[in-house]
Amino acid sequence: METLFKNKRFVNVLIILFFSLSLFLLGLFLNGIKQYSFIGRDIPALTTISVTGESEVFAKPDVVELSFSVSKDAKTVGEAQKNSTEKINEIISYLKDMKVDDADIKTTDYSVYPKYEYQRAVSCLGMMNGYCPDGKQILVGYTVNQTVDIKVRKIDDAGKILVAIGDKGATNVSGLNFTVDKKKEVEADARNKAIQDAQKKADVLAKNLGVKLTRVINFSEGQAPTPYYGMGGGMMKTASFAAPEAAPAPSIPVGENKFTSNVTITYEIQ
Repeated sequence: METLFKNKRFVNVLIILFFSLSLFLLGLFLNGIKQYSFIGRDIPALTTISVTGESEVFAKPDVVELSFSVSKDAKTVGEAQKNSTEKINEIISYLKDMKVDDADIKTTDYSVYPKYEYQRAVSCLGMMNGYCPDGKQILVGYTVNQTVDIKVRKIDDAGKILVAIGDKGATNVSGLNFTVDKKKEVEADARNKAIQDAQKKADVLAKNLGVKLTRVINFSEGQAPTPYYGMGGGMMKTASFAAPEAAPAPSIPVGENKFTSNVTITYEIQ
């Protein structure tokens, strides 16, 4: 009987300890939630201003880009290729004589395709019931076309080269484009000037608002600078050379290219 009483007493102690431990753990849990809810509340919200900067930089082109093609017809593929190759090689040899570097001469297309002509029936006279057989496509030869892109870094020679490649058998010239060789440097200059413009605006705005600029927290740049062609610059439409007659070299004004940059800077203020 005494043993039973002791066992019952022991069980009661265990139950009390269990509930006490449960209450203790629950208290720790609730206190942790309470402390967690205050995390970050001592960090003040950032106060910011955003400004935009713009700039324009002009640069005189120092490279002329253009394309030319040679197209030759013949009864066989081999003959057409031979005729085309002779003309292309003659033009490339001339370009090298004009100090155009090998790296600035690149073939962008070489194609061979058949040439057909439509032929009607020899005669439809005497056909019964007005019936006349259809004509048909007849293979008459092949056409070989090769297109070459070149860069002329001595702009003063551009007009002379245009005339010469036409005189030497180019069937068309297209894509006359004036560019700046060190384009990345010009773009970087435009970006730096746009940043300076934004910084000046931010200084004036901060002074007017009676606040202090502390640090840059965001920077973004708009679309990449795009060239604008001034007087004489730009693209030339395709020019076809129907006859190999020599012509005086044209005057080709190059004008200036305009590069623009737009940036947005966000400052933290106090």
